[in-house]
Amino acid sequence: MSLMIVGHRGLMGVEPENTLRSFVRAEREGVDVIELDLHLSKDGALVVMHDADVDRTTDGAGPVADHTADALRELDAGLGERVPLFEEVTEAVALPLQAEIKDPAAARTLAAVITARGLAGRVRVISFHDEALRTVRGLLPEQSIGLVTGRSTDTAAERARELGADLVSAELPHLTREAVDRCRALGLEVISWTVNTGDDLARVRELGLDGVVTDRPEIVAELSRPAA
Repeated sequence: MSLMIVGHRGLMGVEPENTLRSFVRAEREGVDVIELDLHLSKDGALVVMHDADVDRTTDGAGPVADHTADALRELDAGLGERVPLFEEVTEAVALPLQAEIKDPAAARTLAAVITARGLAGRVRVISFHDEALRTVRGLLPEQSIGLVTGRSTDTAAERARELGADLVSAELPHLTREAVDRCRALGLEVISWTVNTGDDLARVRELGLDGVVTDRPEIVAELSRPAA
């Protein structure tokens, strides 16, 4: 069975993360799904950025929530790329998306955009935050959602089931056989992040996972090769 290949913030190992350039590169390299991160701007726009501050990934400074969408557009997010809005990503690429809510306040806005743009079948809403997933589930009862976990992976199966999630995206070093088995027993798909080396991939195969989240085009290429 082939593994689902998820491009992490596009393909952040080779392009500026969470930019249109990175998402287009991921699609071109052959990923199955693109993962991105969401915060709200000061004026309530869905901004694609991982951190709560703009400092690490742009030439600006301060919290995302202190900048308007127009102000964020003025920042350089790497190689001249601009900070995109979620709606722009949906237009720039055609692939399915995993939209990770970083700021729980963005949950309602994301649900509204999914509804307005008819994206329910294309987007899986994911988050570390149970509260954000509960909000989306309440607003969009049929929406596909996924729980992201790191150190809390041992409790992932039960939490995901309670939230109505159909997927667990777990940090690979914290993923055990027991955790995978509990997810499987509850009918949950399991993918892992971040899979960037041959050793990581071997572990994924040993655990019998459904997919990987990767930064690297060589991992995409490896998984895209026809079986011998």
